Amino acid sequence: MLVTLEGIDGCGKSTQAELLHDHLKVQGIPFVPVREPGGTELGEDTRKVLLHKRYSISLQAELFLYMAARSELTKTVILPALKCGKMVICDRFTDSTLAYQGYGGGADLSLIRYLSNLATSGLRPHLTLLLDLPVEEAEIRRISTADRMESKDYYYHKRVRDGYLEIARREPQRIKVISASSPADIQAAEIWNYINALIKDNQGRGCC
Repeated sequence: MLVTLEGIDGCGKSTQAELLHDHLKVQGIPFVPVREPGGTELGEDTRKVLLHKRYSISLQAELFLYMAARSELTKTVILPALKCGKMVICDRFTDSTLAYQGYGGGADLSLIRYLSNLATSGLRPHLTLLLDLPVEEAEIRRISTADRMESKDYYYHKRVRDGYLEIARREPQRIKVISASSPADIQAAEIWNYINALIKDNQGRGCC
């Protein structure tokens, strides 16, 4: 089962990912945590380029760099883990590209979907947890040493958030929206309820 965490920068994904990892360990559920871009040597090097403010990257180049990192991560880490019956917890995946490069940057959404399908061999998350937070709150939370993506202006991040909500509106069965304004423990409990329901729905699958 592939579970993805999504949301604008500053929404608290990293905190919730750590809480979820701890809970899965306590429950004895085998899982593999990964992040995008990253998770492989190529992905981590690509991440440094994409997020460093010294680089001025065109939208098209940005899009292809994300796709290259995603393809490597999917083929060398995610798919092998899923084949073994493990849960994969991915911090960002295809919805991030739609929200950031698509709704935020203006790239063609159909093109993004096509490229993502190629990069992932058609893999789609079984569950996506969208931590939703108003841009104003996210700006307060973000540290002053923001990376290249975080340092984009308010209106960019507003388009990204609106894009996420539109994606969630179109796929309510897969994407569950969680208020990132609520206390961390409340968010964690809500996330676990969704994860637990997913596990029960998929009981009986083999594991290597």
